[in-house]
Amino acid sequence: MAGTISRLPDVGWMLRPLTQIPGVRHAVVVSEDGLRMGHGSAEGLTGEVSELGVAEAESLAAACAALTVTSQSTVSLLFGEEAGVRQLMIESDGGFVLFTSAGQGASLGVATGTEADVGLVAQQMQVLVARIGAHLSSRPREQITAP
Repeated sequence: MAGTISRLPDVGWMLRPLTQIPGVRHAVVVSEDGLRMGHGSAEGLTGEVSELGVAEAESLAAACAALTVTSQSTVSLLFGEEAGVRQLMIESDGGFVLFTSAGQGASLGVATGTEADVGLVAQQMQVLVARIGAHLSSRPREQITAP
């Protein structure tokens, strides 16, 4: 009996409300194992990454998964195995990157410029997750068996 590999649904269209917030540059949804489930960029961007293409989104997805695992390990060491990570924020000279859980097995990442209201962005990320979290979840993949 051979297993099948199913494709993850592209949920990039769901990110439009986030990419329309002033100062938001890019958004990505990733599975816990670092696979890109969808991405989007604000319109009319200039600068280093003016549009998040598939290659950049896949690299960001892998980085997001690594940061998520690292943050969970850190929280577990400090607060116990049952403690979960709600949100992760990175501040840089170029702006902010925020990550949050987006349902079972998925994370939502948003990159902003320095002028963004990160409080508003974080709040809108939570609103989006609450509204469409079931669509953002990534079910565990079935094990593939060899014929």
